[in-house]
Amino acid sequence: MGKRSRREKLRAPTSVYDAGGELELRGSMTPATRREYAELPARTREDAWQRAVEFLFERLAVSWAPGGVEYRKQGELLARYRMASAEERAAVRDALRAHLAEHFPDLDAV
Repeated sequence: MGKRSRREKLRAPTSVYDAGGELELRGSMTPATRREYAELPARTREDAWQRAVEFLFERLAVSWAPGGVEYRKQGELLARYRMASAEERAAVRDALRAHLAEHFPDLDAV
């Protein structure tokens, strides 16, 4: 077989948090993603905060199991986050803050 079949696919390290269910987040971000995060447009302070949380969730979430139902596909994760209760969103935001502090101390927390 060719060399491609022998290569292992690189995966970013992940961390797991309790955010209304088990939330698994990636431990790495590309330079382009970091730039996009730093340049997020916002009309108001509240708008900036909401956009930043959703942006980070979309880029970093690997899986989330609120209420014991696991979501792994990117579209499903984002759709479930958008339907989340205020308590679930607060738990996700807290997990993202802790994750940024640990893995991305150079980025502004949400």
